[in-house]
Parts: sequence; structure tokens; C-alpha cells
Amino acid sequence: MAFQFPAVVQASRITFPKAEIWVPVVSGLHNAAARNSINGKIRQTVRELIENQGSLSDPRADMQGYFEVKTNEKDVLSLSLFNYAYTGGAHGLTLQESLTFDTTTGKSYALAELFKPGSGYVNRISDIVKTQIATRQIATLDPFQSIRPDQPYYIADRSLVVYFALYELTPYAFGFPYFPIPVYDLSDIINPNGPLGRMDVNN
Repeated sequence: MAFQFPAVVQASRITFPKAEIWVPVVSGLHNAAARNSINGKIRQTVRELIENQGSLSDPRADMQGYFEVKTNEKDVLSLSLFNYAYTGGAHGLTLQESLTFDTTTGKSYALAELFKPGSGYVNRISDIVKTQIATRQIATLDPFQSIRPDQPYYIADRSLVVYFALYELTPYAFGFPYFPIPVYDLSDIINPNGPLGRMDVNN
């Protein structure tokens, strides 16, 4: 399979009172419509993160936005957007949203679309997360039951990485709990035409 060159990802700085946000801007794609779709989705997600942080009316309030590129190969772009804000109280809060795109079409993939229909991916991934919680001795706020069908994720180093928000699974001090799962461990249920299918070692 022939792939186009990796996307060009540059940082654009946005400022407003008490805030500095670095937003990824994608270029270098053959398909202009795909580029526009990807950049539109990124901007929309950045706006939602800003809105979800709430008011910056506190005199001490501060907001910082940044991003990390996780995968940029084989026509797959997977990245995480972060927004840290202090709005008063004991400490600030960091929000994270991740997006995974097909750079040839601009399509953004939900977790379910990475797998074959009816594959039972929720139970499969949940079992792996349970095992990792036990082996890594992660202290959870409540006993872990299951991931959500739309659990946040990104793709990195030929692995699917599912994660949870601060306070969702573990105490704040633990940070974001990440659970990397090698593609090989999911190969029988992966949608071969989706982003994870391209990360297979045989491709």
C-alpha cells in the first residue's frame, strides 16, 4: 500500500485575556478538503476545551493550551489536545481530548470505528485495562468495571492507548491514567481498513 508523506503540523498561537493557546494546524496534504476538515475539527475541539474549563473571572485565573502529536505516518494522524486552567480553588485542572484522522479523507475516527462491527471491543479492552490495573498496582477511586464505548484514545508506537480524565478513575495526584495496548493484542478484531489496521506490522 502506498502512503502519502506525513502531514505537516505547525503550532499557531492564540491569545486572549489570561490565556495562551497553542493550536496544531495541519498542511501538506494532497486533499485540500481533508486538510480543511481536519483543521476544522481541531479548532472545534479546542473551543470546546476552553468552554468546558468555565470562567476565567477569578483575578488569579490562567489558561494554557498545548498539544502533542502521537502518530503521523501511514496516512494516520493521531494527536492530543490539552487545556490547563486555574480558575480558583486548590489547584488547576487539565482537560485532554484526542483526535485520530485519516489524512487522505479527513475522517475522524471514534473508538468503535477502529474495530470490526460486533467485535465486542468494549469487553476486550476492559479486560486488558483490568489486568493492567492489577499488574501496575494502580489505586482506583472505585473498582474499575468497564470502558465506555466512546472511551478517549489515541494511537502511538503501534499501540492503542485508552485513557481516563483526571478524577475519573484515579486520584488527582496520579495524573491521567494511560493504558497502552499493542496492536498485536487486538489484531483479530481490528477493522483492517481503519487507522489501527495500518499500524499492523504486516502493513
